[in-house]
Amino acid sequence: MFQRVAKEVLSGLTVAIVALPLAIAFGITATGTSEGALVGLYGAIFAGFFAALFGGTPGQVTGPTGPITVVATGVIATHGLDAAFIAFVMAGVFQILFGLCRLGSLIRYIPHPVVSGFMGGIALIIILGELDKVQRSFLVAAGTIVLMLVSTRVIKSIPASLIALVIMTVTLRFGDSLLQDVRVGPVSLNATIDYIGQIPESIPSIAIPEFSGSLILTLVLPALSIALLGSIDSLLTSVVMDNITGNRHRSNKELIGQGLGNAVSGLFGGLAGAGATVRSVVNVRSGGRTALSAATHSVILLVLVTGFGAVVQYIPLAVLSGILLVTAFGMFDWESLRKAHVSPRGDVVVMFATMIITVLIDLTVAVAVGVALALVVHAVQSRRHKASVVHDGTGTYLVEGPLSFLSVDRVFSTLRDDRSNLSLNLKNVNYIDMSGAKALLTFIDHSHKSGVELGVKDLPPHVENRLIALADEEQRDKLMTVVENRLATETP
Repeated sequence: MFQRVAKEVLSGLTVAIVALPLAIAFGITATGTSEGALVGLYGAIFAGFFAALFGGTPGQVTGPTGPITVVATGVIATHGLDAAFIAFVMAGVFQILFGLCRLGSLIRYIPHPVVSGFMGGIALIIILGELDKVQRSFLVAAGTIVLMLVSTRVIKSIPASLIALVIMTVTLRFGDSLLQDVRVGPVSLNATIDYIGQIPESIPSIAIPEFSGSLILTLVLPALSIALLGSIDSLLTSVVMDNITGNRHRSNKELIGQGLGNAVSGLFGGLAGAGATVRSVVNVRSGGRTALSAATHSVILLVLVTGFGAVVQYIPLAVLSGILLVTAFGMFDWESLRKAHVSPRGDVVVMFATMIITVLIDLTVAVAVGVALALVVHAVQSRRHKASVVHDGTGTYLVEGPLSFLSVDRVFSTLRDDRSNLSLNLKNVNYIDMSGAKALLTFIDHSHKSGVELGVKDLPPHVENRLIALADEEQRDKLMTVVENRLATETP
């Protein structure tokens, strides 16, 4: 018992180190001022703590994320910081209502190409937003990026963002004069170095905002946008966590936990948050499996905040820009982008359309249009709308119909059990999209890790070709080991 608790606490410490520079960077980006450092940290502390205690994904870490920061930046710029805190509270209330109305289950119907395009669009927005700071302090930002890339390969035990933050801050503390107005001919490589500056050191206190009817009406749409994006972001991270741990999250409970976290964060002057994929993965890989590790990360950040202002003021803004740029590049679904030429054309169109609309129009519009396009593609490509799983009485499960984003969750939930061996017959799978292929490959991978003896019979050529095209080398090898026989001709 003691060893389990110690492992959870140590994992929470690791995640806090990872979350520290990201919370500061997202907070300053959202507010545009040095005070944003505390706003971001308070978001990681309060949203992270309450979402961990009341959420439905054990081990998931909540805090400021790219999608939330993008929307929060617009809300703060339009309505001011105090009004934004009210919007965060309202967003939390919306998320609680989503959970109580059991809307969390709808996450299973968001296609993989929409997720890829959405995250890619968010990454582009973050990159474009940091270009001005990078242009003024190119050498500092470039040095931060190089340090992170090198330390990721060389030092595995310490987060690359923390290494770059400490080294660049200490170096520039004594040598910033050497990087002022550096030029090569007419080209400016480093015009100036801007710092966060002094931030107040204080223990967070609750502040009840002044609600008014007109203000609430003005903030309904921004709050709803934050709630929707925060819910999607969190539940997508929950799905990633399921893929890593092999567990099943409770989506509606997760929404309630996220809502409580954001409501409390807004009351304490913190940025709204969502389930953070990178921080959650770090937590799981460090040994965190319960709410204790995620809650511990928030407590450690709170301890740091009480006496952190004197140190934070010396952090260069360009260093945070470098950290955000690396984070943004990591948000791209590079695997899907690399395999776009062999992916279904309809899915590729959905992915890039979602990405473009995210950047040029609106994040929520992008998701809605992406799902609508995916439904059109599905209707054109598949004659049947639903897939079914039938047990033939001999120990084999027959999958019939399209394996698509509309059916994969139900199909593989039916097949997921404590069986020691499992046989699938796919001869009647008439259509498979990117979401279906990814889900089937993940199911094969989990069966292999769980020691389940899995066999796949009568694999149609069009399904096999799609799986091989979208699988990585390891997945391809596992696929070949479970396929027992193939159909001679493609299923009509």
